[in-house]
Amino acid sequence: MNKVMGLGVGLLAVMALAGCGAQAKSTTDKALNVTMTGNPATANPAISGDTNSSSMISQTSEGLYTLNSHGKVIAGVAEKVVKPTKNGTVYTFKLKKNAKWQNGDAVTAQDFVTSMDWQVNPQSKSQVANKLKYVKNYSAIQAGKKAASTLGVKALNQRTLQITLTQPQPWLPDILATAVYPIKTSLFKQVGGSKYGTSAAKTMSEGAYKLVGWNGAADSWSYVKNPHYWNAKNVKIKRVNVQVVKDAGTSSNLFKSGKVQETVLTGQYIKQNANNPEMTTTLNSSMRFLEFNDKRTITHNTKVRQAFSYVVNRQALTENVLQDGSKAATSLIPSGDGTNPKTGKDFTKEVGNLVSYNPQKATKLWQQAKQELGIKKASLELLTADTDEQKHAAQYLQQQAQKYLPGLTITIKSMPLAQQIAKGAAGNFDIDLDGWTTDWRDPADFLQMADGTSSVNFTKWQNTHFTNLMKKVDDTATYTTMQRWNLMKQADTYVTKQAGLVPLYQQAKAHLVSKTVGGLTYTMTTDAQYKYAYWK
Repeated sequence: MNKVMGLGVGLLAVMALAGCGAQAKSTTDKALNVTMTGNPATANPAISGDTNSSSMISQTSEGLYTLNSHGKVIAGVAEKVVKPTKNGTVYTFKLKKNAKWQNGDAVTAQDFVTSMDWQVNPQSKSQVANKLKYVKNYSAIQAGKKAASTLGVKALNQRTLQITLTQPQPWLPDILATAVYPIKTSLFKQVGGSKYGTSAAKTMSEGAYKLVGWNGAADSWSYVKNPHYWNAKNVKIKRVNVQVVKDAGTSSNLFKSGKVQETVLTGQYIKQNANNPEMTTTLNSSMRFLEFNDKRTITHNTKVRQAFSYVVNRQALTENVLQDGSKAATSLIPSGDGTNPKTGKDFTKEVGNLVSYNPQKATKLWQQAKQELGIKKASLELLTADTDEQKHAAQYLQQQAQKYLPGLTITIKSMPLAQQIAKGAAGNFDIDLDGWTTDWRDPADFLQMADGTSSVNFTKWQNTHFTNLMKKVDDTATYTTMQRWNLMKQADTYVTKQAGLVPLYQQAKAHLVSKTVGGLTYTMTTDAQYKYAYWK
């Protein structure tokens, strides 16, 4: 699940990166300096649920599969991309002989078992456990009826891994390439599950880079080339220095002064760079939406949620407030996230526009809600991450809600992404400006955000009709691809109209990339992989 620097901090960032760059003596050894918009919450791939953590992990870890420079699935630690047997339910992988951890130890099948067992273990509180929900015994483990060790993942020998599913999962290769990575079993046992991934010293890399200098709260760290990576000979850049920069103005200045070679832009800085050949903009498979805590009296009310949806002019929000290329939402599913298996038509176009801007209707619904609740006034807190994008979006939402919902006071609470996610997971919020970024193109990944049985449903919205629809969507053994497609359309229409979640906009990312750097490409579902970067 994808989450202002002051002048003094900005200057420190420039100085820090300047120092890093000064160490380079030749083009071959020159460090690549980049920024990240927020602090990662963890380096543990089994529990990572935020985009910053996922970004860091994707640079330092590699799964059975990986993505090539254009975002296509190819073999990673596995020798090859395999075809499943037993009606698409059994996958058997042979690991590469030269797949090694940063300390030179061989990557074993057990390292993948350790990671996936911990991912589904309720004790881990993993926010991405349900990515493995099709693996045998997942449901029983999550319900506490079986031990995590019974998960359908087995190390047949040191280099052979077998995954058994309860039913076919056609998008499993995407997950294996972007969301399932091994954990060093011996280190995991040494430091314990709750500590693994809390710092660079308590994690281990087997990808192109090893993680250096990250302590769990650091604003800067490095990715240093892993000499034991099986494909190390093709990794051209030996060191990548990362600096957390939350303010787009600081990012822009760092890039202009040559202190960084890749950075993210937002808002007015995108407009300022509209004609800059070094800027590239990509629409992401990522949706921002409002979550309403269903366990609290006011936000449990359906009319309250619907009123909020109607006060949002999504076109004005994206074009006038964000100004970053983001696209106004028409439903909970982002554009490009799925295509009709028969016609190839985009999912969102088939579903149509399910949301609209109607402040008069919002006011009417709000007045009805107040009568139902027996109140005249209400105060609600809007939780956001402390990024430039979210702060601006929150201010717009606050202004619109207080203008058209009389008697309502909105207080904005901004905090680092990791803290926002923790509060959301704990249900400690009224309204949460949240988001989700998918690793594969299938609408169900967004729909499950509102499913009462899902670990990532922070709203705790319990709706029997919607849950039953999702059970059918998940039953790939019973329903055909086309039947499943139509069920997802029904689910999207229902949850959007009921405002179980209130979709706002599909995120876009604008990157400034130095003309001296090649190999950095972006797709709808992926950021650039530094292992493909090179100095021109």
